[in-house]
Amino acid sequence: MIDNTISDTSRIKDARFLTKLIKADEAAALISHGSTVGFSGFVGAGSPLYVPLAIANKAQNMHEQGKEYQINVFSGASTDVDLDGALAKAEAVAFRTPFNTDPNMRAAINSGATRYVDVHLSSLAWQVEAGYFGNMDFAVIEISGITENGELIPTTSVGNNQSWLNYADKIILELNIHQPKELDGFHDVYHQPLPPHREPIPIKTPRDRVGSPYMKVDFNKVVGVVLSSTEDRLNKFTPLDEISIAIGDNVVKFLENEVEAGRLPKGKLLPLQSGIGNVANAVLAGLTKAGYKGLECYSEVIQDGMLELIKHGTVDFASASALSLSPSAVEEFRKNVDFYKEHIVLRPQEISNSPEAIRRLGVIAMNGMLEADIYGNVNSTNVMGTNMMNGIGGSGDFARNGYLSLFLTPSMAKGGAISAIVPFVSHLDHTEHDSMVIVTEYGFADLRGLSPKERAKKMIAIAHPDFRDMLQDYFDRACEQPKAGHTPHLLDEALSWHSRFKKTGTMKKD
Repeated sequence: MIDNTISDTSRIKDARFLTKLIKADEAAALISHGSTVGFSGFVGAGSPLYVPLAIANKAQNMHEQGKEYQINVFSGASTDVDLDGALAKAEAVAFRTPFNTDPNMRAAINSGATRYVDVHLSSLAWQVEAGYFGNMDFAVIEISGITENGELIPTTSVGNNQSWLNYADKIILELNIHQPKELDGFHDVYHQPLPPHREPIPIKTPRDRVGSPYMKVDFNKVVGVVLSSTEDRLNKFTPLDEISIAIGDNVVKFLENEVEAGRLPKGKLLPLQSGIGNVANAVLAGLTKAGYKGLECYSEVIQDGMLELIKHGTVDFASASALSLSPSAVEEFRKNVDFYKEHIVLRPQEISNSPEAIRRLGVIAMNGMLEADIYGNVNSTNVMGTNMMNGIGGSGDFARNGYLSLFLTPSMAKGGAISAIVPFVSHLDHTEHDSMVIVTEYGFADLRGLSPKERAKKMIAIAHPDFRDMLQDYFDRACEQPKAGHTPHLLDEALSWHSRFKKTGTMKKD
């Protein structure tokens, strides 16, 4: 709901910007059919909401009049129901990139109504600035304040904001007075120029600050400042269940084995990256249970589990691009914001997800997946090979470049109808060359240094017992073929599990 009565301008310290105050519907009126718009927002944090809602209302009105109205949407990652969701419901999106979790936008993408391009989160900003996607007409960026020097204070995510501010022809700022003033100082905005002027990122540890707390903007490009008061998308996490706890415990066992083998330093490990959701929270909880202290994280997102680790000293410092918190964690963050400012930094996603920084820092990457096959190929994005779930996000950035690359998943889905370990993945995001360790509640498959046939034995061992005999049968018969080859497959059967599910509702045989 848009509140047009907000009049608090106390956070605008540069008087020039007071001349740019407009309402959300006035901002939407500036954005014409066919425009390309870069929105702020990363995993629901830091998304402008008033202007997108006004754009959605405009689109609905124009459609009712029989007129065309659609825009091209660029973001940092997933946004909010009042951005992606509202625009999708209004059939206002012709094109979307790079990552989305809203069910209405997902339906539009899978129906073909919205064209979608899945891009690594570290790559989109420079690809846009290099002109790969054409011109960007508008940037709509949420901020929490404007300094005396006309610099912009970000909110709970940095994402691609600075790149959109640099590249867009016109800029609309949405100043959210609901966001804590204390966010000032959380950010480290460092922008990489395009080649041949790109230099090494001067980050040697996750806690290093190498940029500015503020975003830069060309005042002459600002066409409007909209006052808003909204909460971030508040993510809800269900309590940890036995399966997610078991996966977390297996990750900790693997890491302890690495320490014992001398491949990881004792006590502090190496910087951690963890995806989003219950399994990720369970891994973080497992580290606390194992007694780790003073860990560092170099990741994309800080969620509930990370706050808990910081609070209890398990993690001493965390670098990310956004905060993605449940309502209770938001309350905890606001109550102790000064404490967390000493332990958290938020960066642009081209830096938080930089392959160069990830590889040099030696990050331990832990990401979820939809399925993996017996040789370690991983599908993170497409359900049954055809329907986009969310997108690759940052998993590729971290998996390919991490010192260790772990993919985590429950062994079954859909009440036991789907196996997460299959003969061959129905869509390929991460090849066997990038997956080092696969973890389910039944253990971990350490695939490093193994040939495909050796990998298959490890993978079958961590599959759900209901599917192990089927996987073993497939593998045995594939190996028994004349000229079975280096990576044995039964090509007529490789995707039969997915076909069977589509026909019968289960991967299991009769």
